[in-house]
Amino acid sequence: MDGSQGDMNAAPLRPEDVRRFLSDNPQFLHEDDGLLAELGLKVDGGNVIDFGPAVLARVHAAHQRESEQRQQIEETARANFAAQAQTHGAVVDVLDAIGHADLAARVDEIARARFGLLAGALAVESEGAAPAGWVRLVEGQVNLILGPQRLVAMGPEPTARGLFGEQAEAVRSIALVRMAMWSPSRQGLLAFASDDPEGFTPDMGSELVAFLARVVERTAERWPL
Repeated sequence: MDGSQGDMNAAPLRPEDVRRFLSDNPQFLHEDDGLLAELGLKVDGGNVIDFGPAVLARVHAAHQRESEQRQQIEETARANFAAQAQTHGAVVDVLDAIGHADLAARVDEIARARFGLLAGALAVESEGAAPAGWVRLVEGQVNLILGPQRLVAMGPEPTARGLFGEQAEAVRSIALVRMAMWSPSRQGLLAFASDDPEGFTPDMGSELVAFLARVVERTAERWPL
C-alpha cells in the first residue's frame, strides 16, 4: 500500500527530464530496437540515429501543408487587393455620371469590364416611370426580392433574375444591395449578375459591393426623380 501511495504522489514526468536522461544515457535508445522502430528512427553504421521513412514522410507532409496554406493566403491577399483596386476605379466611374441613364449604363459597364460579370443593373420602386435605364419596381417589391430584413444578399437569388431582362436565363448567381434614395425615400437595388454559380455565394464578404451601393445612392440623388 505504501508503494502504491508513492506512485500516486510521484511528480509528473517533464520533457526536460526525458531530455536530460537521454543525454546522460545515449545507449538507452541505441539498444532498444523496438522503441526506435515505434519512433520511426534507426541507427546507421556510424552509430548515429537517422530518420526513417515514416519520420521523413511526416516532415514532408507538414512542409507541404505549410506551403499550401502560405500559397492560399498569398492568393487571397492578391485577389482582395485586385478587388479593392477595381472597386476604387468603379467609384470614380460612378462619380463621373452625368444623369440617371448614364449612371445605369456605367453600373452595367463596371460589372462587365471591371469585374468580369454578366451584367449590372439599377432598380427603384416607383409609381410612375423609372429613370431611363433603370428597372421599375412596384412598391414593396424590394422586400419581396431581398427580404424585409436583409440589406445585402449574395447567391442564387432566383427572384432577382428578372432585373436583368433578356439575360435572365444566363444568370446563375447575384449580388444585391438595398438602396434608399431621394425625398420622400424610395427603395431601390444595386444588382450584379454572374453566369457562374460560384460567382457570388452567401459566405462571401459584401463590404465592397455595399460601399459601391452607397456611392451610387449619393450620385443618383444629384438629379430629381
